[in-house]
Amino acid sequence: MSVRPYLLLLCLLPVPLLLHAADKTIYGLNEHVALPGFDLEVQAKLDTGAQTASLSARDIERFKRDGKSWVRFYLAIDEAHDRPIELPLQRISKIKRRAGDFDPDEDKTYTPRPVVELDLCMGAARRSIEVNLTDRSAFQYPLLIGSDALTRFGALVDPSLTYAAGKPGCITVSDADE
Repeated sequence: MSVRPYLLLLCLLPVPLLLHAADKTIYGLNEHVALPGFDLEVQAKLDTGAQTASLSARDIERFKRDGKSWVRFYLAIDEAHDRPIELPLQRISKIKRRAGDFDPDEDKTYTPRPVVELDLCMGAARRSIEVNLTDRSAFQYPLLIGSDALTRFGALVDPSLTYAAGKPGCITVSDADE
């Protein structure tokens, strides 16, 4: 039996992976992201180890409007954001607590967080994604983008790069056109 056919087969295996990668956009570990609904641009950390996206918010409260669940919050980014934002509540996310956040007197190993839907613009892509709200003011980046959102952006993350997509320059694309 000849070795040549097996070598040829091995050469062809990565081709589907390369074709799939050609449909992706390369982003860095950190990116500039526009929040068009708030007329704001923030720095974000792209985290493939996190499932959901998180936005820094404070004074988060849930309420009812016309029988539906809503959430009111302030952006916890800087002092300039002193007006409340009200959005429909999509769901409550259960975020696993880290070992340092776990209270043995409490029975829960997770933290409930309200989730809203927001439009984000990263590079030339604009997508509507779910974002959980939590106070991230102790962190360097007010926005963390997890794997669910990265998938919607068709992202490949190269952690050796930062701000690879440049400033946000969204083209108007509906999610149906993705």
